[in-house]
Amino acid sequence: MKAMRTPLRTVRGLGSAHEGTSHFWITRISGVALVPLSLFAIGLVFSLLGKDHAAALAALGRPVVAIPLILFVIIGVEHMRLGIQESIADYIHGELLKVAVLMLNTAFCLLVGAAGVFSLLIIAFGA
Repeated sequence: MKAMRTPLRTVRGLGSAHEGTSHFWITRISGVALVPLSLFAIGLVFSLLGKDHAAALAALGRPVVAIPLILFVIIGVEHMRLGIQESIADYIHGELLKVAVLMLNTAFCLLVGAAGVFSLLIIAFGA
């Protein structure tokens, strides 16, 4: 099997990580899922323009509104994480720096997602 490798590939020792296809599909599916969820979130924002704080809390507290917004946050943050991860893999070349930045990316996305979901749950349950 070694004969099928190019000399450059043999020297570098690079090969497939076997994650490209799943990464590709998750990015595409999350992007498609974000289209209706984004339209819903934008429509909600426009419907709340000019309303007071109590009306906004009442609207966000309804399950029909809270569930799609929670899905929007979760899917949006995962889509963001995968997109930034792809940029990091393409443009950062030092392995130690790449691992550190990938860890920061994951931590940041986890923090943003947790804060968004927590905030929506607090509003939904009226605490």
